[in-house]
Amino acid sequence: MSKLAVLAPLDYKHFIQPRPIIDECPPDLNWPEDLFPDLPPLLHGHPDIHLRNGILEADQNPHPDAERAFFVADLSQVYKQHLRWRKCLPEIQPFYAVKCNPDPYILRLLAALGTGFDCASNGEISQVLSIGGIDPARIIFANPCKAVSFIRNAAKMDVHMMTFDNADELYKIARAHPGAKLVVRILTDDSKALCQLGIKFGAPLAAVPALLAKAKELNLDVIGVSFHVGSGNYDPSVYTDAISRARSAFDMGEDIGYHFSLLDVGGGFEDALFEQASSYLTDAIESYFPDRSGLRIIAEPGRFYVSTAFSIATNIIARRAPLGDEAAVAAPSEQPTVMYYINDGVYGAFNCILFDHQVVHPYVLSMGKSFHVAANEPVQTSSVWGPTCDSIDCVCRTVSLPVGLRVGDWLGFANMGAYTVCAASQFNGFQVSKVVYTAGVFRSGEVRGLLAQFASEVEKDNV
Repeated sequence: MSKLAVLAPLDYKHFIQPRPIIDECPPDLNWPEDLFPDLPPLLHGHPDIHLRNGILEADQNPHPDAERAFFVADLSQVYKQHLRWRKCLPEIQPFYAVKCNPDPYILRLLAALGTGFDCASNGEISQVLSIGGIDPARIIFANPCKAVSFIRNAAKMDVHMMTFDNADELYKIARAHPGAKLVVRILTDDSKALCQLGIKFGAPLAAVPALLAKAKELNLDVIGVSFHVGSGNYDPSVYTDAISRARSAFDMGEDIGYHFSLLDVGGGFEDALFEQASSYLTDAIESYFPDRSGLRIIAEPGRFYVSTAFSIATNIIARRAPLGDEAAVAAPSEQPTVMYYINDGVYGAFNCILFDHQVVHPYVLSMGKSFHVAANEPVQTSSVWGPTCDSIDCVCRTVSLPVGLRVGDWLGFANMGAYTVCAASQFNGFQVSKVVYTAGVFRSGEVRGLLAQFASEVEKDNV
């Protein structure tokens, strides 16, 4: 596949400002909507337009499940995050953590942008390679504890770079994929993360010399060191200590006879703290790896790329409130007065509440057939529940919502791109929420151009 054009860095200060809503797409957007025949169309315009359009369509077409919840994915947000990454961490190549959101459009856009992919299973590797146009060298099999059959199949698919953190893994790899390019995953401090991974993965530094010696004895090629400070890390200073430990592991490798060429700084990048984390990481790398000739540095960001790109619209399908509550709402209460039931929950898109420790915040998309909610609209303490018959299916235990909300109105949730749809189930027979795609408004012509060029090159490769 030919190399895509390198785009100039931008001033990112305006990225945090609210996005304006436009009602028509700019005139330079001439790319077709059906870039990929096997995928839904890629629409134009601000995601809020498509949230509203979906609500209008549901109201006008009363077929079974007409009010089904749906996502709107804004691919320009992914592109924006990539440019932000490249500005702050130009030396570090991102290998997107597929597990975070394996959406087919996301994978294709990131492939077009030249990222690598962090895969944790045969299924994820197969999904990435089935897209076409992606060299297996752009994949790291970043699961330190793999089934032997997975290792063997990775070898068949020419995926050679993979992690380990224990001796048994080395024996398996020596049998199933002796030509692998190995990366030793070390234990770091992840106590400041939403999801701590150190309880399951990572070799303590004290164990590293013996592991490397065993790898050398088995004639395996260890090319570098990886770590992970935990998913959703809210203390960026931990990267300093992690890089220090990685430096020690590099030195241990030299003592054994390895000359490492790869440093994998893992994930854990939070959107709001990204610039701060980048500063800590850059300073630590400069301090502990001042000579970076011959050193390749990669990372495994996931939520950073996709969290802000997805919003979900949910319909209020039921409501429990005291009879005559309209006359009694004037008395504020810390306890929920009204219970709202929406058509997606913790067994679906909101599994992030259980699995990823997320706190979600609803806002009103539509109330009484109107997309406008007055600023002085009275509110009351409420709770929001999912649609299943399980009592743990609670989306928000306490939240202030307008008094006038009724069955048929719509609630929206932003920042729903990370660890949501990827782990949704169909428990109780409820379908997984569909996704509507838009190129957004931020440099949307470039987003479409990148995807169109990638689609064209894949097609040529397949001829």
